[in-house]
Amino acid sequence: MEHMGTKKIETERLLLRPFAISDAEEMFSSWANDDRVTKYLTWPSHKDSSVTRDILSSWIPCYQKKDYYNWAIAEKGTDRLLGNISVVEIKEESSSFQIGYCLSHGSWNCGYMSEALSAVIGFLFSDVGALRIEALHDVENARSGRVMERCGMTREGILRQYGKNNMGICDCAIYSILRREWKQGIL
Repeated sequence: MEHMGTKKIETERLLLRPFAISDAEEMFSSWANDDRVTKYLTWPSHKDSSVTRDILSSWIPCYQKKDYYNWAIAEKGTDRLLGNISVVEIKEESSSFQIGYCLSHGSWNCGYMSEALSAVIGFLFSDVGALRIEALHDVENARSGRVMERCGMTREGILRQYGKNNMGICDCAIYSILRREWKQGIL
């Protein structure tokens, strides 16, 4: 693999880009403070924007690393922040990546996350050289699984009592896509 860090990625409607400290207020008000968004996530809703600012302050220096992938999902043209998508785990020995994401409640059911996930999958396969990309979701959060399926990912099974999120210990569905499958889908 050839790591290259968080590069800007453009899609038809979105710009995936590194976060800036100036994104703190909008990130806070758009999704980081929303219990509906964080319900199935591993981090609690932020109580005030200083928490969001602290998180961004810890992320921004990481953009210097070639193996750090963490994008703000912004609406192209307006730069309105819609959510976040990132690589949460890299397995160098198998050239695989695990992806996590969240989206503001007001942006649900608009196809934004499928568009963002498809773009990140394409970037990791074509530019970085990944062989496998996977993602997990709490089985109670079926919407997340539908996003993965729309992006060509295959459900591999259920990992029983595998995760812990804001709802407690949970069963997780695991999805993946291999580079060869992705290539077949774009031909």
